[in-house]
Amino acid sequence: MAEGQNEERAGMPAELAQRPRRSLSRKLLVLTILFVMLAEVLIFVPSVANMRLRWLHDQVNRAAGTSVIIDGLKNVELPDALQRQALMATGTKAIALKMGDATRLIASVDDMPSAIAQTTDLADIGPLTAIGQAFDTLILGGHRPVRVYGPVAHGKMVVDMVLDDTALRNDMLVYVRNVLLLSLLISLITAGLVFFSINRMMIRPIQDLIDNMRSFSEAPEDPERIIAPGSGDDEIGLARRHLAALEEEIRHMLKQQANLASLGLAVSKINHDMRNILSSAQLMSDRLSTVDDPVVKRLAPKLLRTIDRAVGYSRAVMAYGQAREAAPTRRRLALAALVEDVRDLLDVDGDLDIAFVIDVPDDLMVDADSEQLFRIVHNLARNACEAMQDDDRSDAALVRRIKVAACREADVVHIRVEDTGPGLPATTRENLFAPFRGSSRSGGTGLGLAIVRELVTAHGGTIALEEPATPGTRFHIALPDRRQEAAAQARAV
Repeated sequence: MAEGQNEERAGMPAELAQRPRRSLSRKLLVLTILFVMLAEVLIFVPSVANMRLRWLHDQVNRAAGTSVIIDGLKNVELPDALQRQALMATGTKAIALKMGDATRLIASVDDMPSAIAQTTDLADIGPLTAIGQAFDTLILGGHRPVRVYGPVAHGKMVVDMVLDDTALRNDMLVYVRNVLLLSLLISLITAGLVFFSINRMMIRPIQDLIDNMRSFSEAPEDPERIIAPGSGDDEIGLARRHLAALEEEIRHMLKQQANLASLGLAVSKINHDMRNILSSAQLMSDRLSTVDDPVVKRLAPKLLRTIDRAVGYSRAVMAYGQAREAAPTRRRLALAALVEDVRDLLDVDGDLDIAFVIDVPDDLMVDADSEQLFRIVHNLARNACEAMQDDDRSDAALVRRIKVAACREADVVHIRVEDTGPGLPATTRENLFAPFRGSSRSGGTGLGLAIVRELVTAHGGTIALEEPATPGTRFHIALPDRRQEAAAQARAV
């Protein structure tokens, strides 16, 4: 069996055995750099606009200082040389000073431009306008005349000036270069710190989980390959503990399957000889039943039933040991006739003194596999017979009865198998459909109900234990029609 498992793992797809070409670590590093750069860009855009406004404010303040000095010389015509020196000191082409309603031209060049490319009011400029003008200067600026005016001296005086934006654009380009380099440096440092932190806290533990799953899949029967649960209290620690529990359960299941396979092989060898022995015992029991001895006549039926049970247990173990039940071959059949066959096979009315009541309409059709449905009803009815045979209650008014009732509701057939036996103890109810654990009789295998549930589930149905009004046991089976059968019935209606 181990060799077969190794062959299956050897045929594992190659992509599961190799590491991913696009690791989470690389994706995380790239995404971190991109997101930090995006954050820097969101900061960079308004910072460039603010840098431009600060530069213009500085120019206005410088022009205001010069203007105040010249304004003190009222009614004096300034020489051209002095005007040029004033304009060169402020880097402007013209300066005007406004005080209230009065405006005075402080200085101007001879070749004043006829058109202004851009006008900026420092006292009233919105953030979007500031950003738009900043990028306009960066992209289209250079040797363009721009007009800038703004208040100084707490708003009592307004300086209005025209200047060339070449120096402004050059200073902005230097600022942009410095900010971009600084942003890239910050992005790399931040991305590195985030990457190494997350890589240590998440990527490495996830890679450990992947490596362990790969190693465990190569040899799941090896207990050394089960991952250590760890003591972490985060999601990774929780995943490790769940993975450890899952791997331990898988290893236990594989070990159990190996044991069951060995057991099945041993049982198949023993079963051949056992059936020969039981056949001989049945033959001798049949001959003993013909002996005219009261004691023999009294014990022979019990001996026959005991041997029949032994044969039934042997067949049940072998049947359950098969890989799986065949898929049901479904067809529409009369349920009442099938239940009558079950009654005739059990022969409860003859030797067992148990009444078998059939409450199934003659025209009730069920969409099922006839052989598997027969086994379902027969197993439940036989369990009921054996439970009532072992019942040691001495109530004279007790009626031993098995009742099979059925009805149809839409596209579902409901079948109930009920008996008046002693009922099921609580311990049996807990493991009712578990093989080798769900028997309520001493020496029982518990396979009957496990097989019944498997067959019912194969039909897409359900089986459940109900609580009857009187002492006893009642099982409820719901068998739905196939979809095409249900659709045909709906059309017929």
